[in-house]
Amino acid sequence: MGRAGGLLLLPLLLVAPGGAGAGSCEPQATCEACVRSHPRCAWCEDPDFTRGGQAEATRCAPREALELAGCPPGAVVEPRGGVRVLEDEELRPGGAQGGPPIQLRPQSVQLLLRPGEERSFRVRFRRAGGHPVDLYYLMDLSYSMRDDLAHVRRLGRDLLAALRNVTPSVRIGFGSFVDKPVLPYVSTAPEKLRNPCPGRHEACDPPTAFRHVLSLTGDAAAFAERVGRQRVSGNMDAPEGGLDAIMQVALCQDRIGWRPATRLLLFASDDTFHTAGDGKLGGVVLPSDTRCHLDASGVYTKSHLYDYPSVGHVAQVLSAANIQPIFAVTGPTVPIYQELSRLIPKSVVGELREDSSNVVQLIADAYNSLSSTVELQHSPLPPGISLSYESHCGGPPGPPSSHGGLCSGVRVNQEVTFTVRVRAGACLGSRQRVGLRVLGFAEELSLELGTLCGCSCTQRQPRDPPCHGGTFRCGVCSCPSGRRGRRCECEEAAAAAAEARGGCLPPNSTGPPCSGRGRCVCGACECPPGLSGRFCQCDSGGCERHGGLLCGGPQRGECVCGRCRCREGFGGRGCGCPLDPRGCLRGGRECSGHGRCVCGTCRCQPGYGGPLCGHCPACPTPCQRLRDCADCVALGGGAAAGELQPRLRPRHHPAAPRGPPGPPRLVPGDHRGRPRPPLPHRGGGSEEEDEDGEVTVTVWVEEGGTIDLEKLVAGLVAGLVALGLVALGLSRLSLELYDRREYRRFQRECQRARWNENNPLFKSATTTTVNPRYLPE
Repeated sequence: MGRAGGLLLLPLLLVAPGGAGAGSCEPQATCEACVRSHPRCAWCEDPDFTRGGQAEATRCAPREALELAGCPPGAVVEPRGGVRVLEDEELRPGGAQGGPPIQLRPQSVQLLLRPGEERSFRVRFRRAGGHPVDLYYLMDLSYSMRDDLAHVRRLGRDLLAALRNVTPSVRIGFGSFVDKPVLPYVSTAPEKLRNPCPGRHEACDPPTAFRHVLSLTGDAAAFAERVGRQRVSGNMDAPEGGLDAIMQVALCQDRIGWRPATRLLLFASDDTFHTAGDGKLGGVVLPSDTRCHLDASGVYTKSHLYDYPSVGHVAQVLSAANIQPIFAVTGPTVPIYQELSRLIPKSVVGELREDSSNVVQLIADAYNSLSSTVELQHSPLPPGISLSYESHCGGPPGPPSSHGGLCSGVRVNQEVTFTVRVRAGACLGSRQRVGLRVLGFAEELSLELGTLCGCSCTQRQPRDPPCHGGTFRCGVCSCPSGRRGRRCECEEAAAAAAEARGGCLPPNSTGPPCSGRGRCVCGACECPPGLSGRFCQCDSGGCERHGGLLCGGPQRGECVCGRCRCREGFGGRGCGCPLDPRGCLRGGRECSGHGRCVCGTCRCQPGYGGPLCGHCPACPTPCQRLRDCADCVALGGGAAAGELQPRLRPRHHPAAPRGPPGPPRLVPGDHRGRPRPPLPHRGGGSEEEDEDGEVTVTVWVEEGGTIDLEKLVAGLVAGLVALGLVALGLSRLSLELYDRREYRRFQRECQRARWNENNPLFKSATTTTVNPRYLPE
């Protein structure tokens, strides 16, 4: 196929079902726009590709279409993305080879994507035993928690012992909170700020939004000693400032002493919490600045300036710090904290007894629940990038999720995998980094993302002088001001003169240039994709179709100016007729000598059948020979019946009285000989011949009564319409009667009413004015 014919086929390949483009690629003016439009689009940089007068936009098409249209394979520009693993260390348990455990693999991946393209890779995670644990105990020290504090003072050794049953490396810290030290949350009277307890003889600490008491340590004695010196405080309202304290625990990582370990935050309280917006009551409206504000004694000093954080802000900060909260709260507040837990990833809620006596068991259960849940998530994505996850947890893969991969009940040394699919919907300005990690673990997979939105052309030079002062790139000229043409070969004035002379019009034509569908450039028509001809008068999509494809597809023919030009071996209006007779040959004979080959298929002579007309002609049976006579008799006689009568033997109806034999007659019956009442409609018959040569013919006829389907349907429709109108009229009548009855009742009530014109409760205003300086004479 020539290059011109191939160019005409380009639009067909772009939209043909199952074709090279499958409707996925559209012509574009530049290589960059082509590459960005769809991941299957390629660009032909051959300078001579569009010499037939086609628009430069036809250079953008799938690779298969361009090569079929005559573009050399080396001139096809098609950037290809891919996945490259940069770091992939083997998984290993903690302590192996003297290094830290490696639970996440791979560790670094690079992705290059074209806009609209999707790539995938697999992430493996194997839970290692003995992972280090940091636990920070954040306790509500409002006055109602005084019994709990007495119990927590004895918890240091028990907490460390419980966690060391799971991992040998455990550290514990302590902090407390009450509420913002401003009205109306606490009393700001000086004596109440010094001692907010209700009783004067009780000693309480001043209220604070958060006080950091003990950094993370493995010394149980230090925990017991520092917690033993703590005293309860007090506030005025029921909700506490717990979210303020959580934010500071997550933001002040150096002061708290968090390690790259499993970070647990035990939040113990017996009441609800303030959230964003509540600070307006105390004149605090600024949102949190997401910074650590602890003084030398560990007190949060900016609580009177910054409002309580929102739940979403707390969830974001905890996730960024890789901290897993455990909400240990009393029974009445459990439902509230369960709702909070649904909004904070990797968090659990446990019911705390009134005296906190079950806190050790609660922490152990919560740790087992959190560590057995593997949840893979990503950091914030750049604009235009989307991720989806498919989890493989040992059973059938779960449905794809855009929020992250999740596997529950994962045991120690059990391996799970996740398929991560990355799609680029737009071009990125520069390389971007996204982190993937399993919540609660310090390891992170670094994902480097880049997009391919440019063209690396080899700058092939055309045979003609390039561009006449313009810029030549990727086979296309960008003309300077004042010049036009594919190679900027003509000036604006000369081009306008050529167009005025009618160089783009057929002789004696007064219509628009290039049939109104192309562009007149330098006195010649430049046709858009799908049109051809000197004046763009030919539509390449107006040909016959075969199998849903124009001219049967590019392998069978091409559409030239509205008519199919079939390739060798095909014919017909839509090139759907194979001309090769080899499919009709058997033993060197066409259709076994009993037919002729038409479009590769045998058309057999009467009496022959099969794909190659190889079946013998059917031999007529006696019943077939006598069928016409039997039908004639069944329909009331005739010449054929007279020929058949001498060979007919009567068969009596079982219900008829037997008498002397009469002349031969036909008895209608079914194909088994059972009599049926004769009907004046055509049927069939069967035949039996005895030893004397007599033939018994049984004729059965089919009842041919028909039903006028149109009248039946019209009657049903008319009946339904009549029923609908009757129902509508009845409902309207019922509604009218009801309205009239209600209106009459309303009138009767109005007549009975006796309104009191005076309101006994109303008293007019009385004003008394006394002038103290007035003295009567």
